[in-house]
Amino acid sequence: MGGLIILTGLILSVLMWADLTNIYVLFSLYIAISFGALGAYDDYKKIKFENSSGISSKLKIFIQIILAIIGILFLSKFSDNNDLTNLYFPFFKNLVINLSWFFIPFAIFVIVGSSNAVNLTDGLDGLATVPVILVAACFAFISYITGNIVFSEYLQLTYIEGTGEISIFCGAIIGSCLGFLWFNAPPAKIFMGDTGSLSLGGSLGAVGIITKHEIVLAITGGLFVLEAVSVMVQVISFKLTGKRVFKMAPIHHHFEKKGWPESTVVIRFWIISIVLAMIGLATLKLR
Repeated sequence: MGGLIILTGLILSVLMWADLTNIYVLFSLYIAISFGALGAYDDYKKIKFENSSGISSKLKIFIQIILAIIGILFLSKFSDNNDLTNLYFPFFKNLVINLSWFFIPFAIFVIVGSSNAVNLTDGLDGLATVPVILVAACFAFISYITGNIVFSEYLQLTYIEGTGEISIFCGAIIGSCLGFLWFNAPPAKIFMGDTGSLSLGGSLGAVGIITKHEIVLAITGGLFVLEAVSVMVQVISFKLTGKRVFKMAPIHHHFEKKGWPESTVVIRFWIISIVLAMIGLATLKLR
């Protein structure tokens, strides 16, 4: 399971270089490990019983929600960030909504949604890995900026003390994914599996919440959003009308069915991710 390589590299890097007394590091590490453990059990069941379904989808999402609730309650209790429940909108200077208690279900949606979106994207060799690296790189920069009082003031971003340490966490994601990508490049020798995809997706969701850039996460990770939405549209359309919108979902399989070679799908989706990452970073200045 290639996901174990990613998770091991991520954990060891964080343990070596990050401040383990930092609440945001602990929260991110908890999400990565707990979601990775769930994914590892799912992968184990698939291999052990030669069953491609593994844990049922409903049970998997239920467990993810429970894990996310535990983490969010921990973060809410021990974080000194008074802006934790605020939702900030990119491109606008003063557009802020205080979610109050609705922050908890919103944060659950971000973490669980991000985790499953990356999982759905991981269907072709290298397809999910590069977009994860790009999003992590964006948030390594964002977390450093929001954790620096001078830079955050210059860019008119909310200063959040301690988030600078999350840049190390994001760097660990990048490093572990690069090492994995060396062997996952087509034709892949190892695969991410649910161990890697659930862990990485959940981690990105956690980082988005910590830095208060949840909407920017949806922009930079727009490819993951597209993949997840394509599945929802396909399921809803088939249940309501008996017809499928796409030849196959997630959407990368739709283009395969249209005759695109796998390498073409992967590289074009990478290009889309690069553009979305640039747009996401542009939101930091365009206000």
